[in-house]
Amino acid sequence: MKKPKFEIVRKERETNQALIRRFTKRLRDSGILINAKKSQFKKRPKSVQMRKKAVLRKIETRAIYEKKQKLGQI
Repeated sequence: MKKPKFEIVRKERETNQALIRRFTKRLRDSGILINAKKSQFKKRPKSVQMRKKAVLRKIETRAIYEKKQKLGQI
């Protein structure tokens, strides 16, 4: 993925506030911040082994729950 680049050069007789305002507008329009936030909070998919363990744990807890329910402990 190609990263968008941009350069901001101070214009003649431009105030610092105007320069910062122009920079932030250009940064917002480029989409760099949006992509950075997306990658920051991206969740990795679980591995096959972890998914299998989760399913086995769920089956085991369900069996324990059903056994206790039959015995009247729940």
